[in-house]
Amino acid sequence: MVGFIDEHREKFGVEPICAVLPIAPSLYYELKARDRDPHRRPGRTRRDEGLCEHVRRVWQENREVYGVRKVWKQLKREGQAVARCTVARLMRRLGLAGAVRGRKFTVTTIPDSAAARPPDLVTRQFKAVRPNQLWVADLTYVATWRGFVYVAFVIDVFSRRIVGWRASTSLRSDLALDALEQALYDRPIIQAEPLVHHSDRGVQYLSIRYTERLAQAGIEPSVGSTGDSYDNALAETVIGLFKTEEIHRRGPWKGLEDVEFATLGCSRRRRSIVAGRGRGSRTSSSRPSSGSRGTTAAACSNRSATFRRPNSRRPTMTVRPLQSAWRFSRNEHSGKPGAVQLTRGAELGARRRLRARSR
Repeated sequence: MVGFIDEHREKFGVEPICAVLPIAPSLYYELKARDRDPHRRPGRTRRDEGLCEHVRRVWQENREVYGVRKVWKQLKREGQAVARCTVARLMRRLGLAGAVRGRKFTVTTIPDSAAARPPDLVTRQFKAVRPNQLWVADLTYVATWRGFVYVAFVIDVFSRRIVGWRASTSLRSDLALDALEQALYDRPIIQAEPLVHHSDRGVQYLSIRYTERLAQAGIEPSVGSTGDSYDNALAETVIGLFKTEEIHRRGPWKGLEDVEFATLGCSRRRRSIVAGRGRGSRTSSSRPSSGSRGTTAAACSNRSATFRRPNSRRPTMTVRPLQSAWRFSRNEHSGKPGAVQLTRGAELGARRRLRARSR
């Protein structure tokens, strides 16, 4: 206000201007007198000016990492009688702050508010009744000795399978585009069956090259409307499993090559789990052969085992195969075809034979 009055005092005068502004003419004249004579300033103001120099010096001498408490203790060691609240007030006035502990997160989703976004066709309903009906895509980061490595995923919602992935040391659009190209190579698109590609608001997925590639492949884009992690919850879940089962348990990581091999192994394991789930559902209704592996029926058909007791003095008990006691039928309790059930008579006979041999 003093500068405003100095600028217009020749035209309007000091008193008329002070009548409009919340300042008294006496205060204005006092402030002008203090500018001419610094000794007229209050003692607190003169003391604050000297303390500001000491506070700034201590903060700079300690690599600009000291906060209020450490600056205050250093001033006390130097013989400066000052209160902690005074140091906090002066540091706040000077704009000084110490180093703050805490984890620094790397932001992989950088929304572009000015760009036009596709509509949200998923609305947080991550359900699919067939393969290649809904794909979700997202990015994550892995800390290595050589810096951050970013990994892009494309996941099929129906099978929860990673159909495309790519790792890189930069967040360019090529990272997400390469993962999409791998998904298109792994899963050929049938034009008669519509496919929706859902992602977050990251600039990698809203770039011109990415949207043009989706249109060229006949894929309909979808982007979350709210802008939080729930908009792409399925991709966040798969990435969380990737971090928990692979990255956090087997780290630390040296560089890009190690992360690529780890991602490849994780992708293969998920594919084998999905494939095994599909084989189990196809063969559960029929009786498997004795040489088959990986099913409950096959494991139970070869039910011959040898039990040895820890004490070598006692005779070894050997149980003969009880294949005739097992039959494959519909279980009355579960109602699932292909379940293994032991008949009541065969079970009682087997128990009596075991008790007789143990004696």
